Amino acid sequence: MIVPAKEYCRSQLFLPENLPTGMDRLVHGLMGRFQNGFCAGKMLERKAIKICEQARGFETLGNKKIQAKLIGLSHGFRRRSKDSETRVDEAFALLVVASGRVLGMTPYPEQVMGALAMHTGYISEMATGEGKTLVAGLVAVVAGWTRRPCHVLTVNDYLAERDAQILEPFYSFCGVSVGSVLRGMESFERRSNYECSVVYTTSQELLADFLRDRLQMGAYGSPSRRMLKSLTFSHAGVDDKLVLRGLDTVIVDEADSILIDDAITPLIISSKSENRVLTDAVTIAANIAQQLERGKDYQVDLTYRSICLTNLGLEKLVKASVGLPLIWRGPARRVELIKQALAAREFYILGKEYVIQEGAVVIVAERTGRLMPDRSWSNGLHQAVEAKEGLEISRPTETLASLSFQKFFRFFRKLSGMTGTGREVAGELWHIYKVPIMVIPTHRPCKRKIYTESVYPDLSSKFAAVVDEIEHWNAVGRPVLVGTRTVKDSERLSALVVAKGMDFDLLNAVHHKDEAAIIARAGQVGRITIATNMAGRGTDIKLAPEVDALGGLHVVSLERNESGRIDRQLFGRCARQGNPGSVHGCISVEDEQLVRFFLPGIITILKALKRSQIPGCDQLIRVFFYFARQRTLRMAYRQRANVLSLDTWMDEALSFIGSKP
Repeated sequence: MIVPAKEYCRSQLFLPENLPTGMDRLVHGLMGRFQNGFCAGKMLERKAIKICEQARGFETLGNKKIQAKLIGLSHGFRRRSKDSETRVDEAFALLVVASGRVLGMTPYPEQVMGALAMHTGYISEMATGEGKTLVAGLVAVVAGWTRRPCHVLTVNDYLAERDAQILEPFYSFCGVSVGSVLRGMESFERRSNYECSVVYTTSQELLADFLRDRLQMGAYGSPSRRMLKSLTFSHAGVDDKLVLRGLDTVIVDEADSILIDDAITPLIISSKSENRVLTDAVTIAANIAQQLERGKDYQVDLTYRSICLTNLGLEKLVKASVGLPLIWRGPARRVELIKQALAAREFYILGKEYVIQEGAVVIVAERTGRLMPDRSWSNGLHQAVEAKEGLEISRPTETLASLSFQKFFRFFRKLSGMTGTGREVAGELWHIYKVPIMVIPTHRPCKRKIYTESVYPDLSSKFAAVVDEIEHWNAVGRPVLVGTRTVKDSERLSALVVAKGMDFDLLNAVHHKDEAAIIARAGQVGRITIATNMAGRGTDIKLAPEVDALGGLHVVSLERNESGRIDRQLFGRCARQGNPGSVHGCISVEDEQLVRFFLPGIITILKALKRSQIPGCDQLIRVFFYFARQRTLRMAYRQRANVLSLDTWMDEALSFIGSKP
């Protein structure tokens, strides 16, 4: 049976306005700066303190009276009564008490401030370890009371399932149901969980389900048409296959990662298609690529990750292309094919961009270090990498639907979130999503000690120095966490630590099954943990009592990341909630960030300067790293801008279909 209100909710989208340009963008940016202003933060801080004082007044009430008051408030939010928003302070005061009673966690004023900011439509920047999981729960309860769809997005399935389970008693006490949607769930499981008031999932799962629902709707995207179909046919058909209740409110954890970093590429729904010609072509192209010499037959541009064939290389290609399928023998197509094979060899490195599991290429997310088994590269690149590794070539995919994350998140009526590192991208978040940043003060003063960044002439000396540093702190008894950018680097460092006879835990895209257990013991006395950027993101490293006296957790960064925000995330693993801790960054002239953007001659000169210990050479090398990072950030921004431009172009080119996603 189709319920009209439910069907309209399922199809309703908040259609965003066009992004401002020219002078409008300038004025829009000034508005964003005002929204991020100091005055708004002070006002919310005072409000949070009053709410905590009000909560102390409710402490004398029994659980049943607290619950009755919460249920009474929920009715007002569901009916959207005029006084519901005026009673937000009372609602949060009661939620503070309920959280303490049910979970044993009473929110601090800073956490209440973060929740108020998110309820108002801000992204709260809260330092790592400040209890963002509970903050999201406070906001989600109020959103769940409205009975509109509320989605809480985390960076991975583990956190989505964990957070839903931890907060379930609290949600239940407040009259709100909660579910989690994870990768691998069947349609009936997804539909059942999406029916809950609050749903925890990842951005990839939510967007994929949205696109799949739109494909199922097809010509019946209008709720009126679906209802007419249900009256004229013996079964609803379309409605039975849809899983989402609709889109309304979204709360984004690690907002900078999901809304900015992951927005570079759109999500694509595809199906496997048989293309024997392409399969044969990529295999032959891989063999041809092995015959070509770098610098002689082709040139590599590391900065823009592009391949350029020389005249000699083109001549060789003409002779070698005789064995290609006929459709790939044309001048343009054979060059395209060989460039793809060479790109697979030069830019896609085993242990960095991908790993091999059970005879298949599995992509590794660059910024998180996590496996993405359901993803594949497009335009034949995935098959080119498989051919390079000598694996069985998988069937290429055919695109059925595609949507950028930037456009998708602008479909929500209410968007808010939280992150530990948002200030650097505050302008972009405001420009694209019209969501300001609110910096929330820490509950206790930070005791993190930051050592001066060490500079080394080459990778070998850097790795050796890091091993010595690990050995030093391990002898003292302090736990050590070493963060690496790639799986390959983590494996290399692990081998050196093994050679020293030290016991350690390894956490990367290959060794990740015991992630929770590894993070749980990472704060124990003398514990050594080597991890990629995943580093237990979203989970606290709890310190053993005796570790405080030793100086807390020591974090070592093996290499600068492309964004300073990722470095801050790693450093935030230590010195949480007033605990002691220290961090130390290490860089070398041979790090990819420098090699990618500067000529080999410059790299050679910098190495010589460092080896000669010329005064000021360390500062000079850091300046080169600064410019390399700025170029990386500009290129990433241009990629995101291109995705936005493509969205705008598609809207204009397909304007004849109306305002549909």
